[in-house]
Amino acid sequence: MRLQRPGRRAAQGTGYSAGSVAALAAVGYGLIRAEAKIARNTIGEPKELPPDPTGVYGRYLGPSLRLVMLGDSSATGLGCDSVAQTPGALLAGGIARDMQRRVRLDVHAVVGGRSADLDTQVAKALQQPVDVAVIMIGANDVTHTVWPGDASALLGRAVATLRAAGAIVVVGTCPDLGTVKPLLQPLKTVAAYWSRRMATAQAIAVAEQGGTAVSLGSLLAEEFQRHEGLWSADRFHPSADGYRRVADVLLPSVLEGLGVDHPVSVPVSDNVYDVSVAAGVAAREAGLVVETVEGEEGAAAVGPGRLVRLVRRLPLVGRGAPDERDDEAPDEEEAESG
Repeated sequence: MRLQRPGRRAAQGTGYSAGSVAALAAVGYGLIRAEAKIARNTIGEPKELPPDPTGVYGRYLGPSLRLVMLGDSSATGLGCDSVAQTPGALLAGGIARDMQRRVRLDVHAVVGGRSADLDTQVAKALQQPVDVAVIMIGANDVTHTVWPGDASALLGRAVATLRAAGAIVVVGTCPDLGTVKPLLQPLKTVAAYWSRRMATAQAIAVAEQGGTAVSLGSLLAEEFQRHEGLWSADRFHPSADGYRRVADVLLPSVLEGLGVDHPVSVPVSDNVYDVSVAAGVAAREAGLVVETVEGEEGAAAVGPGRLVRLVRRLPLVGRGAPDERDDEAPDEEEAESG
């Protein structure tokens, strides 16, 4: 794989040259918000709350592992019709199935959430110990013209706080907003350009704080453009099948963070890269994971030369359905005594 600097070929496949995108971006970033408002007026604001998947997944003895979902509507599962379809339920059920362990899921993500909301969400989550935090954020920062550097700094702070509390943190970076159906050209190209910049900045911030950044942008750009069934009725949010694809990409990194070995991690190469270069590549390729290199030269170290590895994790298949929510689960004290 030939690695390139972040931002190069950002508009590949859109029909616009990189120079055209840069020119549009220079004058058009503020228009994304206006265009998004027009699109939302066309399809209407969400009138229903997403299903609430909070609860315990799996029927196993012993203490629960605690998973929290943080971020925006994509982390809540807006667009799903049932609890079992939400990304939180899919991840919690997948962890329970593969680890043979009860998983307690709490969702603190909010519809319309931005990176500035993460401090509040993290504070709520850390009222109890957290084992794993999954964050999906960034789209609303783009549509509300929050600069990638500012938004990613807020995300990095949230990751640092969670890591300091002992949590594994996996972040699904900003999706490619150029695929959103109601957006029209040239704003589709501008939105794609800025969402990729956001994803690149996010991956750097996450790696610097010891989290794992998983690229979702190209997943949406490629599969969501080809398959209408991956979109919900509002054409803004994924459908149940769309959320399953997102969960399939995130779950391997969550499991590996918890120490589960599985044969789906494929190093892109044996090399290590500067975090800014790796983040730019990951922003364009779905499922690529930016991982900190352990030691003094890792991306979590202060200063230049922060090194990371690029890993591609394949979706887990043939492992059966995720464990369902146990609506009759005992509380923690009963489970531990059992």
